[in-house]
Amino acid sequence: MPSTSKRLLALFAVAVALAGCASRNDAPADLGDDDAYCRKNGVVAGSTEYVACRKDRDVQRSNAITRANRAQRNLGEYMMRNPERQ
Repeated sequence: MPSTSKRLLALFAVAVALAGCASRNDAPADLGDDDAYCRKNGVVAGSTEYVACRKDRDVQRSNAITRANRAQRNLGEYMMRNPERQ
């Protein structure tokens, strides 16, 4: 088997192994329990501070997902533009 074929086979095996580690739809940033996070500062559920905290957590999670999607798209575009790069 030529050297290039061995490299491609090894790359394929690594890609398959890593594919099981993450799903495209999983949230990239586990921010934990939002309710517990917002209540730990003594904020009462339903108060304006609590609502603001939950909204901030939603924004943080959304930003993390957006960054992960952008990184995935950039990687795919790079791979399409440089198919022969080793």
